[in-house]
Amino acid sequence: MALVRIERPSPLPAEEAWRRLTAWERHGALVPFTTVTVRTAPPTGVGTVVVAHTRLGRLGFDDPMEVVAWQPPEGDRPGRCRLEKRGTQVRGWAALEVSPSPGGSSVLWLEEIRPRWLPRGFDPLTRAAGRAVFGRVVTGLLGEPP
Repeated sequence: MALVRIERPSPLPAEEAWRRLTAWERHGALVPFTTVTVRTAPPTGVGTVVVAHTRLGRLGFDDPMEVVAWQPPEGDRPGRCRLEKRGTQVRGWAALEVSPSPGGSSVLWLEEIRPRWLPRGFDPLTRAAGRAVFGRVVTGLLGEPP
């Protein structure tokens, strides 16, 4: 599997950075050809199901993910979230950590991804594409107006 690591400092307080990064439906606006829906009722927590649907022309697939760990930041304690990919086309997991830091917060996004149709030899390409896409998502969500 290709491991993608995105780290970003943010001037936002940890609670606000967390709120923006876990606004799942907004991720779709930053990922080309993709819409994101939440299939479970709010609020987000363990058991929440998020589905990213990617479509290019007539080809498309769902990437369903389930929140398996959920701990929003509070005071000096970092927030942590882990999603497990539950689909047949894309396997792996994503983990998000938002920590308070001087002048704002620090964000760490880790994602281990394995597209079913790509052999391991494509991991470097998958990793590079993941860095571009997930980096755009993190940067875009942190820079959004409140």
